[in-house]
Amino acid sequence: MTFPTIHRNGTAAEDLLADYIDACQDLRTAIQTIQRNGPNGRDYYPQGNAAMQAAQAEHQSRLERLTAVLQELDAIAEHVSKEVR
Repeated sequence: MTFPTIHRNGTAAEDLLADYIDACQDLRTAIQTIQRNGPNGRDYYPQGNAAMQAAQAEHQSRLERLTAVLQELDAIAEHVSKEVR
């Protein structure tokens, strides 16, 4: 992962950290919302059993991808936080 370099001609560390913290919080909120709104079998049963299984797998995959992005942004925020004075 490529981390930003904090320097005089770049974004201030405080501003960069605030932006990453905001992004992380928004992603946490999105993940929580998606977790609460997983596939409901009543929406898939007319398509057969395989449809619900596919929907659940896709839902899990979405959550895993969002969680991976959150972990990356958390790592960047942690890196930037070391530069905040």
